[in-house]
Amino acid sequence: MDRFLRWTGTAIVLFIAAPLLIVVPMSFSTSASLQFPPPGYWLGYYAQYFTDPVWLWPTANSLIIATATTILTMALVVPATFALVRHKFWGKSAANLMMMMPMAVPHIVMAVGYYSYFGALGLVHSHLGVILAHTCLSVPITFLVLSANLKGFDTTLERAARSLGASQRQTFWHVTLPILRPGLLISALFAFIQSFDETVVAIFISGRGAETLPRRMFDSIRQEADPVIAVISTLLFGAVFLGLIAPHAWRFTRRLIKKDSQ
Repeated sequence: MDRFLRWTGTAIVLFIAAPLLIVVPMSFSTSASLQFPPPGYWLGYYAQYFTDPVWLWPTANSLIIATATTILTMALVVPATFALVRHKFWGKSAANLMMMMPMAVPHIVMAVGYYSYFGALGLVHSHLGVILAHTCLSVPITFLVLSANLKGFDTTLERAARSLGASQRQTFWHVTLPILRPGLLISALFAFIQSFDETVVAIFISGRGAETLPRRMFDSIRQEADPVIAVISTLLFGAVFLGLIAPHAWRFTRRLIKKDSQ
């Protein structure tokens, strides 16, 4: 049984990672379009990505929008999660449903609604419009992650701190926040990724001044299949891979330093 599970897990991982075996080589291709196997290899498309404003501006826009979306999402979701998890009030079920609604509605429907509503407010083709729309889309997943952490929180730790003379603010900063920090970081990461990767809403409401990287990639692959798309995909995969191994590398380095100091 264990062997079957290992082989099944390996097969699933290989299936998920298979596109990388195609995308990564194409990022070094000399072909003028997305072609596999590549006729030759060079770094020209990497140089094009890092020097062409056509790609750099959407990348900067995506980073700005995703960062602002993360901040706004956490500012809204953190107090809302505490209220919904720890308190009882009239309309709690309806509020919980509204928090999850953007996850149940197709993005294309949300995009049409945002386009009409933000158009009346003059927010279409603006950074603020994209940030507000992405915040609404990021709320459900952020709420799910944070509420799961908060439901498993041992409130006796807070009561112990209060009984020892700590104020409510001191209890939050020195007891609650440190324990919930991993959940908060994961929630913020999901909000950032949700915004950075979102395409459908961005196609509808982001203009040239607020064009995001996914929208630029969509337009490029629809018009000319620019190999720079493979470069961006490879760089994003590299960033995710580094993010996954960074904590393990940090712990390994700390163990080595600690062993040397002894």
